[in-house]
Amino acid sequence: MEYSDEDRDRRVTQLRKGILELAVMGVLYREKHYGYSLVRALTETGSISLKEGTIYPILARLDRDGLVRSEWVESDQGPPRKYYALTSSGRQLFDELSKELDLLISLVQRKWKGREQNAYAGKKLAVRKG
Repeated sequence: MEYSDEDRDRRVTQLRKGILELAVMGVLYREKHYGYSLVRALTETGSISLKEGTIYPILARLDRDGLVRSEWVESDQGPPRKYYALTSSGRQLFDELSKELDLLISLVQRKWKGREQNAYAGKKLAVRKG
């Protein structure tokens, strides 16, 4: 069975959703940000590109769940900006999720022993659908 670009894109999107939420929480753990400054903080290394439209649904979800709080702050450079900061519940959840992510990353990056691989070499795996 050929794996399509559409299938791959769907999986990448799913993977990114949870990780981006955790990344947003990580940035807000250290200091408060408004939307655009949050995007800049997340993309400063250039390894990923994001738009504000990606961040605001995450912020809304975190706000709804009581994990961030927001406040309007007057700006010298234009209209007031809505700043977001992690709540104590958000900090606690970030700490817990970060540990879980570290465990999952170590599982993905683990160097699997060759013995198990060799035991199944050349054998096909039967998969039932349904």
